[in-house]
Amino acid sequence: MREGIHPAYGPVVFRDRAANHAFLTRSTMTSTRTIEWEDGNTYPVVDVETSNVSHPFYTGTARVLDTAGRVERFERRFGARAARGAKPAAGDGHGDRRGDRRGEH
Repeated sequence: MREGIHPAYGPVVFRDRAANHAFLTRSTMTSTRTIEWEDGNTYPVVDVETSNVSHPFYTGTARVLDTAGRVERFERRFGARAARGAKPAAGDGHGDRRGDRRGEH
């Protein structure tokens, strides 16, 4: 590797303020704020909004979409049209394609 073109890579504490959780890892991020870690050393601390402790995907509190309600709403709005039946598109169902795909034009 060439010297002087890469950022410094060292230990950093990331703190999730929403969940009151912190973890020590290595990163190129830096901060002027520091924190004394469990091992007695002082490390730069970076505050984050979400982490695996507070993100809904990882915690299992993700919002589930009400797909059944959406289907019923669709049927209420467009059910009368669907019951009458849609007119089939003109042609043989192949759109604008003409002939075979083997070079016939």
